[in-house]
Amino acid sequence: MSKEILCLIMLVIFFAVMIYVGFYSRKHTTDVDGFVLGGRGVGPWLTAFAFGTSYFSAVIFVGYAGQFGWNFGMSATWAGLGNAFIGSLLAWNILGRRTRVMTQHLDAKTMPDFFGKRFDSVPLKVTASVIVFIFLIPYTASLYNGLSSLFGLVFDIPYWAVIAAMAVLTGFYVIFGGYMATAINDFIQGIIMLFGICAVIGAVLSENGGLLEATKSLAFVTGDAGWQGAYAAFLGPDPLALLFVVILTSLGTWGLPQMVGKFYAIKSEKDIHKGTVISTVFAIIVAGGCYFLGGFGRLYSDRVTMNEATGKPLFDTIVPTMLSSLPSVVIAVVIVLVLSASMSTLSSLVLTSSSTFTLDVIKPAAKKGMSDKKQVTVMRIFIVFFILVSAVIAIFKDAHPEVTFIAQMMGVSWGALAGAFLAPFLYGLYWKGITKVSVAVCFIWGCAIALLQLFVTLGGVDVTGWGSVLGYIFKSSINSGVIAMVGGLVIVPVISLFTKKQDGEALGKIFECYDETVTITKKSSLQE
Repeated sequence: MSKEILCLIMLVIFFAVMIYVGFYSRKHTTDVDGFVLGGRGVGPWLTAFAFGTSYFSAVIFVGYAGQFGWNFGMSATWAGLGNAFIGSLLAWNILGRRTRVMTQHLDAKTMPDFFGKRFDSVPLKVTASVIVFIFLIPYTASLYNGLSSLFGLVFDIPYWAVIAAMAVLTGFYVIFGGYMATAINDFIQGIIMLFGICAVIGAVLSENGGLLEATKSLAFVTGDAGWQGAYAAFLGPDPLALLFVVILTSLGTWGLPQMVGKFYAIKSEKDIHKGTVISTVFAIIVAGGCYFLGGFGRLYSDRVTMNEATGKPLFDTIVPTMLSSLPSVVIAVVIVLVLSASMSTLSSLVLTSSSTFTLDVIKPAAKKGMSDKKQVTVMRIFIVFFILVSAVIAIFKDAHPEVTFIAQMMGVSWGALAGAFLAPFLYGLYWKGITKVSVAVCFIWGCAIALLQLFVTLGGVDVTGWGSVLGYIFKSSINSGVIAMVGGLVIVPVISLFTKKQDGEALGKIFECYDETVTITKKSSLQE
């Protein structure tokens, strides 16, 4: 059977299942709570897989795996392990329970809604909504990156057609089934990703003589590092740059609305424990596997497409080049894998964007109020809008590569969102002393760093004259994103020490949710 027919059969089955799940989940979308959070009754497997598949999209499999694997070699695997233990394990342990308890107590359905109710501030809620709107759309558009080169291995179809098909199908099941359809499909797509990445790693290593032979070959590569064995070394050719990658891609999830929102919906305490383990194992296999695979990219340096202007490879072509000579069945699995990864993240992002804009901007502005049915209808309209805008941006970017603003905007989106939200959200869950002013300053800080990075990159500004520290920070959006996040963790408590605190009585009512007495069985907790 030819790979075209095999891929087509697998895609048809995949699409049919996604559509069925959308119809099946319609019963959970009768009100806002059901449409946005699945009624806060989602179990550990669905929540953990929803968290993981929202985390890892085609961007990591095609773009990051290729780029960081080329730059750092096998040591890029540390980024995957960081994603597992910092971005998943620690995130669940530190944020999971408290997020679920406080957001239910405040009846907060989105991150901006949380800021508004936690700090009793409508301006903070509206500002957070605007930040989400501005920076989440270009991030959404980036999910289509890499699809063109992968589909080009099998089908001779235009890129816009691939984007349109993915956008229409994702929109269909999210509009019909809301969060529950997204969670169920995320679970199915996550299973595909787990088996897919294992199959691909096995096939690539087999093609290169096995793990030992592939590692031995990589150890003889000199490349850009200037010393032989750099790309097979424990920490690679540039440990500091690798550390910044680990921090950005791991700690950044703590401040992303679409990631934190998964904790709002989980069902129970027991499910949080299970979800923590499942999510961590999923991340080890998927993220660790992707970066480990990308680490062998330099073995294909004679076949990778190079950028003549920079002398560096086109990073989105590295992984497709590695896969091009593999058996048809493996390529078919990869096509479905990458489509699964992209669609799962896309569905999470557009649901987050539409619910945030509807509940935090449109609903408060409505003079006559809005019923649950009308709110759900408006959210569905915005889902169509956000998917359409992201698809148009992706198509336009592909047709006009000379327009660099879009690509750079995509690059700074993660850092801007995490830089603005991570510290206020984390401290807001744990500390009564955080102030409104400190939150506002952190919003400004995160966005300002991102916009300055955008200005530097677009203008081709030479930052070497800024001094060694500033020059290194704004050398890339990765470095500046890390500074935005870490800086926020310092700025918020410092400013909170010198600014007006919230009303003590109001804070007591907010934090009393953690002191509420619950009765559990001895198999869950031993009596003191």
